[in-house]
Amino acid sequence: MSPRNIDQNLNGKGLGIGVVAARFNGYITNQMTEIAVSRLAELGVSSDDIVVVRTPGAFELGLAARRLADRGDIDAVICLGTVIRGDTDHYEFVARAATEGIARAGDDSGKPVIFGVLTTDNTEDSVSRIGHSAGYADAAVEMANTLRQIHDLS
Repeated sequence: MSPRNIDQNLNGKGLGIGVVAARFNGYITNQMTEIAVSRLAELGVSSDDIVVVRTPGAFELGLAARRLADRGDIDAVICLGTVIRGDTDHYEFVARAATEGIARAGDDSGKPVIFGVLTTDNTEDSVSRIGHSAGYADAAVEMANTLRQIHDLS
């Protein structure tokens, strides 16, 4: 007897995807958002099925993601932000809070909440990673489809 495999599915047709992006460091997160939304369209997600929400900073991403994930028309949420190390411990607190909040949003909602928060030592490192945002879109679509396939197993 062979196992039932759930394979990667990057077909976004019919999926509702939320994108939560921090306004802080907007010169980076705005580009990340554009890339992610563009990639979602390439994967077949209709623009009518994409909801973009802006938060003040990375700290607030988890709460907004949770509220989006609670909606019946949202299958996955992508969280985008960048936290750049400075001269104080503030970086550590914000990065940790964003990580924990985003993880909790996924755990509590039972929906994929994708961690697309760059945590870097400097601006140049964040800028060099902006293009990774297409991969966050791929992860959201793949995980939404994976959870649907798991649900449909019987």
